[in-house]
Amino acid sequence: MKAFESHWQNQEGIAFHLRGWAPETGTKAVVALVHGFGEHTGRYANVAQALTRAGYALIGFDLRGHGQSGGPRGHAPSYEVLMDDIAAFLRQIRPRYPRLPVFLYGHSLGGNLVLNFALRRKAKLRGVIASSPWLRVAFEPPAWKVALARVTDRLAPGFSQAAGLESAALSHDARVVAAYDSDPLVHDRISVRLFLAARASGLWALEHAAGLRHSLLLMHGTADRDTSCEASRLFAQRAGKRATWRAWSGWYHELHNEPGQARVFAAMIKWMDSVRRHRPA
Repeated sequence: MKAFESHWQNQEGIAFHLRGWAPETGTKAVVALVHGFGEHTGRYANVAQALTRAGYALIGFDLRGHGQSGGPRGHAPSYEVLMDDIAAFLRQIRPRYPRLPVFLYGHSLGGNLVLNFALRRKAKLRGVIASSPWLRVAFEPPAWKVALARVTDRLAPGFSQAAGLESAALSHDARVVAAYDSDPLVHDRISVRLFLAARASGLWALEHAAGLRHSLLLMHGTADRDTSCEASRLFAQRAGKRATWRAWSGWYHELHNEPGQARVFAAMIKWMDSVRRHRPA
């Protein structure tokens, strides 16, 4: 597998970090990765290893306010700029692989983003993969906390605080949790603007799931303590025949980092191989 990195800068002057892995020969398609909240693309080398062996390139970028990209940690001025960032990311991919189909793959917050991108933007995608998407959190915050966040958003939208994610609930593999806890590029800060925008957009996606026009592989662990498996199941149900739903019994939030991750990769590859053989979505 060949690894590469690059950067681009948008009109705001924010520098974005791009990281990719490609097969040595015979690339069949490109998987465009949008990572989860607080993390970065460097945590997906194991996914890249599995996908490149099967002939798929994996290319991701660090979201604004994350990893090696610029911007205040855990903040975005609006949800639409995140949609624009994904569109710009896809434009970075096209010159490298102008004739290959592209699958958009998002995990957690990234799952929220790719589902909304597929619903809101016209993009030439062969399909979408969403892993443990943040459509609803596993345990809804009290109404008074949401109301307070809305007031704070009007006064100081960039105000951030610890998200309070339970790292032990990411994976049953203690080595994954330890690496996450010691990773200097991982953070736990989220602004009120990003929290409210992601929350509202997850609920919006649930309400508009029937409008999905792309083939979708939607996966979630039933023991996820961060995001709601039931919300993912509901999205798949509402999306109808375009959605392939896969619940992983007893698994935690990061399916790609669980001890049985090889089964997840096999499911992704089998699904993409099947979708590639049919007319583009």
